[in-house]
Amino acid sequence: MTENSPPLGRLYILLLWLWWTPFVAAHAGCDDPPARRVNWQGCDKQNADLRDADLREAVLGRSNLAGANLSQARLSRADLGQAILRETDFSGASLTDARLVGAKAEKARFTAAAMAGARLERAVVTEARFERADLSGAELYQADLSAAELTHADLTRARLVQANLTDANLEQANLRDAVLSRAILEGARLQNASLPGAKLDNSNLLGADLSNADLSKADLHGARIDNADFTGAKLDSAIWVDRRRCRPGSVGECQ
Repeated sequence: MTENSPPLGRLYILLLWLWWTPFVAAHAGCDDPPARRVNWQGCDKQNADLRDADLREAVLGRSNLAGANLSQARLSRADLGQAILRETDFSGASLTDARLVGAKAEKARFTAAAMAGARLERAVVTEARFERADLSGAELYQADLSAAELTHADLTRARLVQANLTDANLEQANLRDAVLSRAILEGARLQNASLPGAKLDNSNLLGADLSNADLSKADLHGARIDNADFTGAKLDSAIWVDRRRCRPGSVGECQ
C-alpha cells in the first residue's frame, strides 16, 4: 500500500456506497408525481387516481396498480412488465408500443384503448374488456385472454400464437392477417368477425361460433373444429383443416 492509498475503512465505505446507490435510485421515485419517464418500478400505486396522466415512457415494471384509474392516460412506450393491473381502468388510454409482458391484468378495462404494437406476451388478461380497442400489430404470444371481451376490437396483424382465448367474445372483431397458430379458441364467439388471411393452423376451435365470419384465404390446416359453427361463414380460397383449398365462393362449408 502506497502512502497516498486510502485507508481500508474509507475504501470499504466507498464500495458500499457505489453498490447501494443504484438500488436506492431505482426505488427513490415512488413519491414522485406522475410525469413522463417517471420511475415507479416496484411502487405501490393501488387504487391511484391517474386519469389523463402523462406517463409516456414511464418505468412501471412490477408496480402495483390494481384498481387504479388510468383512463385517458398517455402510456405510449411505458414499461408495465409484470405489473399488477387487476381491475385497473385503461379506458381510452394510449398504450401504443407499451410493454405489458407478464402483467397480471385480470378484469382490467382497456375499452377503446390505443394499443397498436403493444407487447402482452404471457400477460394474464382474463375477463378483461377490450371493446373497440386498437390492438393492431400487438404481440400476444401465450397471453391468457380467456373470457375476455374483444367485440369490435382491431387485431389486424396481431400475433396470438398459443394464446388462450377460451370463451372469449370476438364478435365483429377485425383479425385480418392475424396469427393464431396453435391458439385455444374453444367456445369463443367469432360471429361476423373479419379473418381474411388469418392463420388458424393447429388451433383449437372446439365449439367455437364462426357464423357469418369472413375466413377468406384463412389457413385452418390441422385445426380442431368439432361442434364449431361455420353457418354463413365465407371460406373463399381458405385452406381447410385437411389442407384442401376451398373453392372460391364457398360459404358455410369448404367445397
